[in-house]
Amino acid sequence: MSGRDVEITVVEDEESVARAVAERLAGQARAGGHVVLTGGSTPRRAYELAAELEPDWSRVRLWWGDERCVPPEDDLSNYGMAKAALLDRLDAAPHAVHRMQGELGKEVGAAGYERDLQPVEAFDLVLLGLGPDGHIASLFPGAPTLDEEERRAVGAAPGFEPFVDRITLTLPTLRAAREILFLLAGEQKADAAARALAGAPSPQTPGSLARAELGPTRALVDRAAAAGL
Repeated sequence: MSGRDVEITVVEDEESVARAVAERLAGQARAGGHVVLTGGSTPRRAYELAAELEPDWSRVRLWWGDERCVPPEDDLSNYGMAKAALLDRLDAAPHAVHRMQGELGKEVGAAGYERDLQPVEAFDLVLLGLGPDGHIASLFPGAPTLDEEERRAVGAAPGFEPFVDRITLTLPTLRAAREILFLLAGEQKADAAARALAGAPSPQTPGSLARAELGPTRALVDRAAAAGL
């Protein structure tokens, strides 16, 4: 199935999405390169499975699409989730782990991440979830951060639960990818999936604005989330 510039694969359920994403992650771990992780329950399961499929991640550098402004050990931390689900389960750790330092606050943390990103021309794989409102990373519908063209990481006000400040990669940064891979599961994502993957580009659905500039944009979607496609 194809949407607007998106290769869409529909699988049976959330576990099937997680397994397919895990296989893609394991392949990228073997190939090496720059990988951008995302938060959420489906990615958590994908990370657990990916660690089983490929326990040696020494060839990759890990980045994050966004982070909440909390300490890394906080339950709300995207990094903390990935550490427990993926990093702590590996035999060989990634070549580098570039954590967004949310505990420094959104502006200081974003400035630090921009410095970290300076040597990176493009990402090899960007994972993206999609909120029921159509947001990606911490780029929310109609937010001024969607218009940012110069900076690669910015601070963001909360636009969705949990309502804490964020740090997020900007749209141009996410688009500078050799592959973007959406992972979506659950009927609560069906409307957003239709708008983001097959609808017209709109700042009211930030997911509709995320398309890889250097390769394919793909989506792994379970049957419930694909109901509107």
